[in-house]
Amino acid sequence: MGQELEIRRENELPATPEQVWEAVATGPGNLRWLYPMEIEPREGGTVSRGPSTVMVWDPPRRFACRYSNDEQFSTSLEYGIDGCDGGSSVLRTVIRWLNKGAVDQYWAYKTDAAEKHATFYHHTLEQYLRYFNGRSATYVQAQGPPVSAEADAFAVLRRSLGLAEDAAEGDAVRLTLAELDPLDAVVDYLTPQFIGLRTADGLYRFFGRNAWRWPVSLSHHLFGDDVDQGKTEHAWRAWLERVFA
Repeated sequence: MGQELEIRRENELPATPEQVWEAVATGPGNLRWLYPMEIEPREGGTVSRGPSTVMVWDPPRRFACRYSNDEQFSTSLEYGIDGCDGGSSVLRTVIRWLNKGAVDQYWAYKTDAAEKHATFYHHTLEQYLRYFNGRSATYVQAQGPPVSAEADAFAVLRRSLGLAEDAAEGDAVRLTLAELDPLDAVVDYLTPQFIGLRTADGLYRFFGRNAWRWPVSLSHHLFGDDVDQGKTEHAWRAWLERVFA
């Protein structure tokens, strides 16, 4: 039987099927809410993450890809998109993992992380389509030092962002980094493992991966026209180093 995981999500999104397809089934689209990847637009094409193979290519309705490692481990992703009245859509997502090889002692950690990450990423997709639909993005990411894998690390990061203990979604926050202009943001997502902040020109995502014994990290989707990716990544990496010094 092996070790298995199936994640299902169904989201109503403020966008047409064509706009949702652009977001989930193209490289530039994924960059705006998920992470960088290249997708060859045809059945049998290559997806750079994995790398995977496109199994279904039916725009703007169905997309599926699959990765397999000598049949010992496989993962697949399926999207189904249905249009709704008023120009919105329903996105149905199915993610499957199957491990047929040696028992992975960290499987419970990995599957819990996958479940919670899926929820956060789908929320970010909704935020992108609601506030930044169609705008090009610069992707910025950074990982904290090894010490940020400790149990209290994300609480330290949260305080460094200026979030109070009783902070809630919808609250305003002002971010100040030494090398960047101050950022006025609103909290759009807040759980013990994740923080989402939205500004007029970006989605700022913080990941408490220390919950699964990994360093904390961040990834931002920035929609301004003049983003210096190298400078911005350096500034956030330096910020993480100061937070966990």
